[in-house]
Amino acid sequence: MDHDLARFADLDRRLVEVAKGIKILTALAWPAHAIGPFLEGVRRGDPRLPEVEFQRPDNAEIREELQRLIDACDEEHPIGRFLARTARSYLLAATMLTEIGQAPFTTRSLELYGGPADTLGPTRIPSRAAAESFLSLSEDLISASYIPDDAYVLTADHVAATLRARIDPVFVDHPIRVVLDPDMASKAAAGATRVRIRAATGFSDNDLGQLLEHEIFVHSATALNGRQQPYITSLGLGAPRTTTTQEGLATFAEMITNTMDLARLRRLALRVIAIDMALDGADFIEVFRYFHDQGQNLYESFHSTARIFRGGDVRGGVVFTKDSVYLQGLLQVHAFLLKAIESRRPELLHHLFAGRLTLADTLELSPWFDSGALRDPLYEPPWVDNRAALAAFLMYSAFNTRFDLRSFELTDFSQD
Repeated sequence: MDHDLARFADLDRRLVEVAKGIKILTALAWPAHAIGPFLEGVRRGDPRLPEVEFQRPDNAEIREELQRLIDACDEEHPIGRFLARTARSYLLAATMLTEIGQAPFTTRSLELYGGPADTLGPTRIPSRAAAESFLSLSEDLISASYIPDDAYVLTADHVAATLRARIDPVFVDHPIRVVLDPDMASKAAAGATRVRIRAATGFSDNDLGQLLEHEIFVHSATALNGRQQPYITSLGLGAPRTTTTQEGLATFAEMITNTMDLARLRRLALRVIAIDMALDGADFIEVFRYFHDQGQNLYESFHSTARIFRGGDVRGGVVFTKDSVYLQGLLQVHAFLLKAIESRRPELLHHLFAGRLTLADTLELSPWFDSGALRDPLYEPPWVDNRAALAAFLMYSAFNTRFDLRSFELTDFSQD
């Protein structure tokens, strides 16, 4: 093994070990019992701010070790730079967790995940403006009842069993368990060996397809592929710095497999606006009412609001901004994939699945795939290999954005 690679492999092992002590979403999870009293107050017409206590972890030793790792990395080398950036991301996250409920918590969150004021990829459009535009464009379809409401009639047990049946034949050598979790704010979360599904909730047929494509064929696959790397197994870590690309790739997967639906796209946009409201001081009740006024039921409105106030202050101002990344990541990944095909670099699409990478990582580490220090992914969704269909989708969608729907009417098609 090359001397530099051996040194990086040692730092990588240390990074993987120390990262085990930083579980962001676990530390910020709302207790399952919080929903009952709140919704009872809503139904009585007397909602009260939920009383939730989050524990600030004592992670001083972890932060010290992360700093030592950063100092030991040769950031002139692409792999050393990747390790240092990943360690720095975890250090920022660990610091954020010590500031739960306080204003600096939001500052760190904005550094890690961005926020509604950030621009969306190459478009330079602020996330909030893009979200508002999308909601406005889709409002007529929703209000005209053109899009039927989802029927949330699938139980969590049924969804788990169906996912197992789809997963097991694919991940034969690396089994992935599907388990029910009653304490989740999101409907699902995926890792390399386990997918958690929110228990005691209803799912739709659209949810089922989205969970498969988003959680398993992207999040689980990239984590598993990263763990199987021969030297740099930290590519399997869910480092906060990779969140935008990961969620963008997973959301893009829903789009290209036709498992995305309008209601879900609207939920992603609604979250951006709700985060902005909370940053401006809206409290839990005001944000909950916003989601409910936009058509979500009481149960989902609570969970949508709880996601934003994870680790924050229910009185407003202190919030968790992670849900800002979905729209931003989707546009960035779409543009990246389109440019990779246009530039005749199709290998970059595969490298994106070799671990949990950012778009910049994919470019910087490309030579190390050629050398064998990094290897191509073991598992990829089928749509990645269908290059002709993927290229057609990307090219057409890029061309289609040139249309201004406001510049013509349906009656313009009435003449031969």
